[in-house]
Amino acid sequence: MHFITRFLTRPVAATALSLALLLGVSSCASTARVGVTNDFDHSVNFRAYKTWSWYPEQPRDSEGGPAQGYESFLDKRIRTAVEREMSAKGLTKVDKAPDVFVAYSAKVEDKQRANGTPYGPFGYPYGYGYGYGGFYNRGGMITEYKAGTVIIDFVDAKRKELAWRGQGQAQVDNQTISEEEVYRIVGSILGTFPPQAQQASR
Repeated sequence: MHFITRFLTRPVAATALSLALLLGVSSCASTARVGVTNDFDHSVNFRAYKTWSWYPEQPRDSEGGPAQGYESFLDKRIRTAVEREMSAKGLTKVDKAPDVFVAYSAKVEDKQRANGTPYGPFGYPYGYGYGYGGFYNRGGMITEYKAGTVIIDFVDAKRKELAWRGQGQAQVDNQTISEEEVYRIVGSILGTFPPQAQQASR
């Protein structure tokens, strides 16, 4: 027992223990949470929306799918995920005269976060994830990671005005957002729609 106590008091042992803890926490990146925010027009009765359609002037996604005359993988994934979530909420997709139009945008960005301690990143925007690697500076450690962001807009078809916007961001593994990640992010965003009664009444 005395040998173990003496070993743990050594600087090298303490550093090794800290590194092991850091690696253990970093392994949780694949289960990173999605940071979600939303904003909406408080005068809108969202329960009145029964039908929806894609916004007719949907801009191209980050891979340029629609602008090329075909859908990219990311475009297909997002559309499929949105359609599934909307159906689960009881909203019917129609070709003409919808109650609300739906549009989206998506992108992946390389980001960095400065941490105040050299022992690793213990906080991220929205509380999600840990980076793939990092390097030290005088203030601590700089961690690099990729963030996938999806924005979903609901546009009131009659008024032609934005009624609701939801945004979700999470750490992703590649320069595009995988199918699993798309479903996770879109599901998290639309999980906050419609606004709860106490929110809508503010």
